[in-house]
Amino acid sequence: MNIKGLYKTSLVDYPGKVSSVIFTGGCNLRCGYCHNPDLACNSDGLERIDDEEVFSFLEKRKGLIDGVTVSGGEPSLDSGLPVFLRRAKGMGLLVKLDTNGCFPSVVAQCLSEKLVDYMAVDLKTSPAKYSSLTKRDVDFNQILTTLDVIRNSGIDYEIRTTCVPGFVTLEDITLIGEAVVRVNKWYLQQFVNTNTLIDPEAEKLSPYPVRYLELMRDEALKYADRCSIRGI
Repeated sequence: MNIKGLYKTSLVDYPGKVSSVIFTGGCNLRCGYCHNPDLACNSDGLERIDDEEVFSFLEKRKGLIDGVTVSGGEPSLDSGLPVFLRRAKGMGLLVKLDTNGCFPSVVAQCLSEKLVDYMAVDLKTSPAKYSSLTKRDVDFNQILTTLDVIRNSGIDYEIRTTCVPGFVTLEDITLIGEAVVRVNKWYLQQFVNTNTLIDPEAEKLSPYPVRYLELMRDEALKYADRCSIRGI
């Protein structure tokens, strides 16, 4: 795989588990608030970590970690993803996969082979705002298809939405909820403007007050079995 980063130990990326985190390079979206601009836009300039080096590391971590989280960038862009996940599962590791949901056929392949134990889908905003937020033409129905594939698989999953001021409002939470109908877990993430972002203009935005995020959470709970706010 096009692996560009490795985080040895995380207690937060895989809920309830200790995982190592693999970061793949490249993304089909250009979300202005993305805090991994090099991974998303300039991954060719980052040193690639060989798969064998990663698996050698994971072998040494067995007994210390429960599994591996594969994030990005966008992992489902990588043709080597299924091969990598097969090998990780063969080591007895749990696998969490992060995705923006734009490639349901890749997700379906991984789930049909039982290569993933937990999935997180970044659901950016309401359908009408997707293109303005991501700077790309996005077929929102593809994301809904990905979500249906995950729900039908029976694995544990979450959707998560970063509450970017102006791009994700209380009304957008309602519209997202109406589109997804019902989900297991929905995490709302506080917008962070203290990192270097893809769009410098996004760094000028002020995060929402906690009270507004709480109103968003209350609205999201109409469409989710559970909803929590991260980053406050």
